[in-house]
Amino acid sequence: MGNIRSVDLDAKVIEMKNIVKKFGDFVANDNINLTVHKGEIHAILGENGAGKSTLMNVLYGLYRPTSGEIYVNGKKEEIDGPGKAIECGIGMVHQHFMLVQPFTVTENIVLGMEPMKGITLDMAKAREDVKKISEKYGMAVDPDARIEDISVGMQQRVEILKVLYRGAQTLILDEPTASLTPQEIRELIAIMENLTADGKSIILITHKLKEIKESADYCTIIRLGKYIDTVKVADVTEQDLASMMVGRNVTFKVEKEDKEPGDVVLEVKDLHGVDYRKVEILKGLSIEVRRGEILGIAGIDGNGQTELVEIITGLRKAESGSITVNGENIFNARPRTIFEKGVSSIPEDRQKHGLVLDFTVAENMVLQNYRKPEYQSHGFLKKDAIRRYAEEAVKKYDVRPDDSAGRPAGTLSGGNQQKVIIAREVDNDKDLLIAVNPTRGLDVGAIEYVHKYIVEQRNKGKAVLLVSFELDEIISLSDRIDVIYDGHIAGSMAGKDADENTLGLMMAGGVRHE
Repeated sequence: MGNIRSVDLDAKVIEMKNIVKKFGDFVANDNINLTVHKGEIHAILGENGAGKSTLMNVLYGLYRPTSGEIYVNGKKEEIDGPGKAIECGIGMVHQHFMLVQPFTVTENIVLGMEPMKGITLDMAKAREDVKKISEKYGMAVDPDARIEDISVGMQQRVEILKVLYRGAQTLILDEPTASLTPQEIRELIAIMENLTADGKSIILITHKLKEIKESADYCTIIRLGKYIDTVKVADVTEQDLASMMVGRNVTFKVEKEDKEPGDVVLEVKDLHGVDYRKVEILKGLSIEVRRGEILGIAGIDGNGQTELVEIITGLRKAESGSITVNGENIFNARPRTIFEKGVSSIPEDRQKHGLVLDFTVAENMVLQNYRKPEYQSHGFLKKDAIRRYAEEAVKKYDVRPDDSAGRPAGTLSGGNQQKVIIAREVDNDKDLLIAVNPTRGLDVGAIEYVHKYIVEQRNKGKAVLLVSFELDEIISLSDRIDVIYDGHIAGSMAGKDADENTLGLMMAGGVRHE
């Protein structure tokens, strides 16, 4: 794959020299150097909060460096904003999308560069341009869909298309595969190959070591804001990269003993539901999850997983069917009622449904529990008690920086925002934990922590419903796997008997629904 590409080491398109970026006394980037060549895929690897996104935000002009220099094609540049970066041929796809929710896919992609017909906006041409680019790069999107109505994976494609539309020569992709299916990841790698074959360069920020091995030529490792090394990817193993990133050996295997499941906690029967277009997407789906069991739901995005989770958690109404938790009816109940009946969830979109970004980490930690007597008295919040609880959780779940309890959740890196949600939902200690892509955007060290906590919940006799696009995560964590295809369960198998090929075939509809 990427490792056999011929990279011209004399053609330096980006050079970042001795970059320092401070926020007050906090040093996010400490004398970091980075060189990217023409036609190269260069991975940036580091733990959550290591300073990767900060470094790229400096290159894209969102932050001004405290000190250091940037050269583009050998010429020193003062990149004082994204406009200047785009002028220099640098485009960035952010981990958290910069999209206007009520606008359509087309309106978002052409925003600021709209084609005109005289003095009026030529939307027909804009739509045609978007269609051409999306077809050229194999990224099927509905040009007329509104952003607020499409999945996280589809929004990611829109962001990538937005940068391609602007014709950038160097593309910064910040966690571009965090919410993509294995098939979509392969398609994205193929797109990156096409772009580099055309002389473009790609800087890839990712935690996924497998993807670095599959696609990148070189990899620069950052730890706690400092430059560690730049390596030729073909010369190192995934274990080498993981150890350099976290500074210790990392276990890739999930430790999980066999366990006999108990009583049924969640029972979903003959569930029918529609998507945002009012088209039926759940077509008589039935599942059950027992105490002491992790049920994994495997499937390609768009087969009804999102709607299933939103219906169970009360964010969307179902058309018909039944849902019970511990035998109690929660069908189309309000989210708070469902929470009180024993359901907690790690949502698919952490910023939309998981956190209030302007609230502090401490406030986010008690979003569902602020009415409890330990956190409020006569309508007034006990801020010291909330702060103490949050500080303990930050320490226990390794949220960084370690003084983040009083910081707005929006100031944390994506992976650390995810840790805040996991800390809150696991600590809620409900009978059913629903985890949707729980390790999205997390580094291997953090993934190790999260998997440990999910297995711990199962070992405590809780029921866990795991929905993930990471097949290896589904296989390694699940006791039982249900494959969702076209709105129903197309087949089931024990986790210990599962393999990617069989699951992949079932996910593509290759095994009949019985």
